[in-house]
Amino acid sequence: MDGLRQRFERLLEQKNLATEALEVLESKTGVDKRYLAAGAATLLSLYLLFGYGASLLCNLIGFVYPAYASIKAIESPSKEDDTVWLTYWVVYSLFGLAEFFSDLLLSWFPFYYAGKCAFLLFCMVPGPWNGAHMLYHRVIRPLFLKHHEAVDSVVTDLSGRALDVAAGITRDAKVSVTHFQKAK
Repeated sequence: MDGLRQRFERLLEQKNLATEALEVLESKTGVDKRYLAAGAATLLSLYLLFGYGASLLCNLIGFVYPAYASIKAIESPSKEDDTVWLTYWVVYSLFGLAEFFSDLLLSWFPFYYAGKCAFLLFCMVPGPWNGAHMLYHRVIRPLFLKHHEAVDSVVTDLSGRALDVAAGITRDAKVSVTHFQKAK
C-alpha cells in the first residue's frame, strides 16, 4: 500500500495541466491537493459505475489523453514515446473493433464501462506494466507475424478489384454522360 501511495505522491508532484489545476484549487479552497485528487478519482469512478453517459466519459478517457500524448510524442525527438503510443493505438483499434461487434451484449453487463475504462487506463500506464505493450508483444505481434503474408495477399487482391470496379464505374459514367449529351 505504501508503494501505491508513493507513486500517487510522485504523480501529484509532476508538472502538468491536472496538477496545476489541483494546485489552484488547493490555494482557493485550502484543501490538500491529495484529497482533491482522491475525491475527483472517487467521483469519476462512481460516475462510471452509476452515471448516465458513462460510455461517453469512458471513450473520452480512452481517447483524449492518448491523443494529446501522441501529439507530444510526435513533436519530441525521442522515438521510444512514439512506439509507446503507436502500440496503444494498435491495441485501442483492435479493442474498438471487437467492441463494435460485442457492445450490444456487453453494455448490459453491470459495471461494463468501469471495466472498459480500467482496461484502457491499464493500456496507458507508463513503464513496464503498460498493458498495450504487454498485449501487443504477447498476443497481437505473434498473430501478426503468423498471418501477415496472407493478410497482405488478401489486401492486395481486394485493392486490385476495387481499382477495377472504380475504373469500370468511371468508364460507364463517361459513356452515360456522352449519350446524355448527344440526346440533347
